[in-house]
Amino acid sequence: MALMTRRELLSGSAAMMTAGAVLSHHTAVRAAAPIVGKQAPGFYRYKVGDFEVSVITDGALTFPVENFVSNATTEQVKAALAAAYRGTDGLSVPFSPVVVNTGSKLILIDTGLGDAAFERSKGTIGQFATNLKAAGLERSDIDAVVISHFHIDHVDGLVGADGKPAFPNAQIFVPAAEWKYWMDDGEMSRAPKGRIEGLFRNSRRIFGALGGNVTPYDAGKEVLLGLTAVATSGHSVGHTSFVLSSGGRSVFIQGDVAHVPVLFVANPGWHAAIDRDPVMAEATRRTVYDMLVAEKMLVQGFHCPFPALAHVERTASGYREVLVPRNSNI
Repeated sequence: MALMTRRELLSGSAAMMTAGAVLSHHTAVRAAAPIVGKQAPGFYRYKVGDFEVSVITDGALTFPVENFVSNATTEQVKAALAAAYRGTDGLSVPFSPVVVNTGSKLILIDTGLGDAAFERSKGTIGQFATNLKAAGLERSDIDAVVISHFHIDHVDGLVGADGKPAFPNAQIFVPAAEWKYWMDDGEMSRAPKGRIEGLFRNSRRIFGALGGNVTPYDAGKEVLLGLTAVATSGHSVGHTSFVLSSGGRSVFIQGDVAHVPVLFVANPGWHAAIDRDPVMAEATRRTVYDMLVAEKMLVQGFHCPFPALAHVERTASGYREVLVPRNSNI
């Protein structure tokens, strides 16, 4: 196949623009379409064996770059973002819950930020319910909700804007270690002021609205058919990830083992400022990503670029996520 030189390409472009100008001279001018300003509904589906996985975006928030990484300078973080062709004025962090259809149950893993956040942000975040409906599902269809940890972007969607349970027909599964910690009055009394104290109060609010009607689960065991809990501590006291398996295929659903990949996957030694135990979180991240490389297992990331499904390969200084191309035929 003949390849065009840059000069030929530019010459051809000039000719096409000239032809376009002549054509437009003889064509009636039509009113321009209004700027839409919105994306299409955000959902993506793929298969894991006999299971169907639907990734449902909850939107994204932009955070200040400064102090996002506790052991790297702002200049280092901005350099990493620029190297990945990302803007450096702010850090966009997406939220991507997943729904697993096993054929007999619909299982939601983490919930996003919820209806109240949708209203406060004018639709920037809290998009889960809207996008779930666009995907042909309703929250009343969900049979089980499995929570990875109790941070607000993973649990606040359990409750609607009216303060009532958002998933009325679902059994709610929570990590036993998270439940024990966040529901302990003694731990709450010792919590430092600010973010952690706020998380205690938020956990009480969310699970109080559910009447405390939850089912704690332990890591290392199958929570539901084909979904095994894996202890991945560090980000929070009982942070849990999952291996979803069916028909000889598996995907690792990592929660917050690694946040923004261009930062914490490329630089596994960097520490997120919101990690409870940064050293443990780093050790967990390295262990998990070594396993993903060795077993060539796909990873589904809550804070990775939508639809957040990727392969992992090792680099000289860390790891790299290679996003899975869109497949129109699941």
